[in-house]
Amino acid sequence: MRDEELVAELAAAAGCPVRTDPEALERAARDETEDLRFLPLCVAEPRTTDEVSAVLRWAHGRGIPVTPAGARTGLSGGALTAHGGVSLSLRRMNAVVAIDEVNHQVRVQPGVIVQELQEAAAARGLFYAVDPASRGTCTIGGNIAENSGGPRAVKYGVTKDWVLNLEVVLADGTVVRTGADTLKNSTGYNLTQLIVGSEGTLAVVTEATLKLLPLPTHTALLLAPFPSASDACRAVAAIFQAGVVPSALEFMERDAVELAAAYTGDHTLPLPPGIEAHLLIEVDGFRAEDLMPQLEAVLPVLEAHGAHEPLFADDAAAKDRLWFLRRRVGEAVKAASTYKEEDTVVPRGRLPELLAAVKAIGAKYGFKSVCYGHAGDGNLHVNILRGELSDGVWHETLPGAIRELFTEVVRLGGTLSGEHGIGLVQKSYMDIACSPAHLALQRAIKAAFDPQGILNPGKVFPDAPVR
Repeated sequence: MRDEELVAELAAAAGCPVRTDPEALERAARDETEDLRFLPLCVAEPRTTDEVSAVLRWAHGRGIPVTPAGARTGLSGGALTAHGGVSLSLRRMNAVVAIDEVNHQVRVQPGVIVQELQEAAAARGLFYAVDPASRGTCTIGGNIAENSGGPRAVKYGVTKDWVLNLEVVLADGTVVRTGADTLKNSTGYNLTQLIVGSEGTLAVVTEATLKLLPLPTHTALLLAPFPSASDACRAVAAIFQAGVVPSALEFMERDAVELAAAYTGDHTLPLPPGIEAHLLIEVDGFRAEDLMPQLEAVLPVLEAHGAHEPLFADDAAAKDRLWFLRRRVGEAVKAASTYKEEDTVVPRGRLPELLAAVKAIGAKYGFKSVCYGHAGDGNLHVNILRGELSDGVWHETLPGAIRELFTEVVRLGGTLSGEHGIGLVQKSYMDIACSPAHLALQRAIKAAFDPQGILNPGKVFPDAPVR
């Protein structure tokens, strides 16, 4: 059939808008990953689970790929239609269905924006802590697909720690619930946690039951400058050894702070000569008096690791300014240069070794890197700037450097991605972290859920089985 005939057939079968206008196709062709662009056949915009089921039932019958998509804030190409077919936009499924104040739960559709969920919960005195930098635009469905984290994962966990139950649509259109709306569940395989982080390759999430907590009412925030980036990294594990679990613990190299300041136009943060890195440390509690003991335990650790006098955010405006600067770092790096971002993660005690390896590999291959990330989790975002590198170096030599970096990450006890996912851009490195048996098991799970391979094809797995 011709493309226009397929689109008309899909629209009739699904009963939802199916768009082929250039604006919709171009928007679906990109996310925040480098300069990748893949045009879909069409963009389906369902509003209900039944409409999602109808789209997949039709696609399954035709053998046509379907790639679920949310807000397209991803950094691994996970929502891109690399094999064409249908881009399944879930943004119209954006209802907070119900907040259960008695059981501290919320039911949401996948298109709900994370910040909007946080604000709806906070209005009831409740807390949803998963807090990606893109929380003002990213969606719950995308967070579930990537198992997203963010700054407050160090104390409160990543998306998987908040998901109790899911409603999903399988590749053939079958609708199932993966678990139960309970804090405990030992009934069969844990399909809920299997779907979380599966990047839309196993099923399409159409509703999620999420855990909530009481909302912490008080926070304290400080920014600690260090003359040595490696000393800043060493201080991270020492803070936990002192008995403190911060609600956020972020690392920023000097270059990251300078780029964010230039990008935002906010130059109020002092950056004296000799300061090479900062730790942004937040503690929280339910009473103001809960905060000072935590800070009193942190300050000697900072001093012992060479930190200069920390900057305390004295009021809400000062806290917002520091967090605004931190959340803009990724955008600032992207605005400064073509770049590749690697989402490395190691046990936090090995962060100094990881940072040293990044810089040594950069010196060997001639690239500059800007590093920042969720230090409390051992999650370091390594941004490799293209700068003046030639096409040959960027496209042909750099993959070898990245492979060397990932090999070192795994040697340090870490893995390829902490929160961005594998998607399209990291799949060729999967053999570094996963043995052939491990990859074969994952492929078998994929085949059990999606025998025809129509759900988000071309993602996660290397193009050919690793032998």
